[in-house]
Amino acid sequence: MENALLIGLSRQAALRNQLDVVANNLANLNTSGFKGQSLLFEEYLMPVAEASAFEEGDQTYSYVLDYRTIFDNSQGALVETGNPLDIAVNGDGYLVVQTANGEAYTRNGALHLDQTGFLVTADGRQVLSEGGPLQFTADDGAVTIAADGTISTELGEKGKLRLVRFEDERTLTRLGDNVFQGNDPLPVENPRITQGAVERSNVEGVVEITRMIEITRSYQAVSKMLSDADDLLRKAIDDLGTIRV
Repeated sequence: MENALLIGLSRQAALRNQLDVVANNLANLNTSGFKGQSLLFEEYLMPVAEASAFEEGDQTYSYVLDYRTIFDNSQGALVETGNPLDIAVNGDGYLVVQTANGEAYTRNGALHLDQTGFLVTADGRQVLSEGGPLQFTADDGAVTIAADGTISTELGEKGKLRLVRFEDERTLTRLGDNVFQGNDPLPVENPRITQGAVERSNVEGVVEITRMIEITRSYQAVSKMLSDADDLLRKAIDDLGTIRV
């Protein structure tokens, strides 16, 4: 009976983690460049304690284990913002940004200039060109960003945005704030950038709400199963403890 309770608890723990992922997706429904997440589950088999006194061999119990979070790397819809510093990456590619721990990568193209004139992301990370950070002055005037990532002002060319891709995007790890880390970045050969627009989140609100309802119902079903199992255990103990004359 205790094994049944443990199996149910493993399922509840996995459902709770899955609900956290869905809630995070919904919270980032309007975050530019956000990629939806989902959990992968596997069956974890564990035998019961050895009991050689029984003729039949030990049974193997099946537990639920959530072992990995994956990202939906499909592109979100593009929406115009009117901000000339905003950019949307079409197709493959990540912007390269500078962090305290080195380079990182993002699809969030909502950019602006900080107080010192550097081109930065919404959370203040410097955006890197092929020659390093990009800094502007009041004399530069209007900014033009070409489809290949070349940035020009009224004073001439400032540089070219550095875009990278990865052979397997599933190896990327999220740092938070819609920023990823990864190994062995490769240059994007034919970048396609749209100025004055951003990529919306690829999360579909209706789908996530449906998933949340399904997870909640599954959790309730497991809770009922655990309650019934606990009642059976209590009844068994009461019956065994009854002294019959």
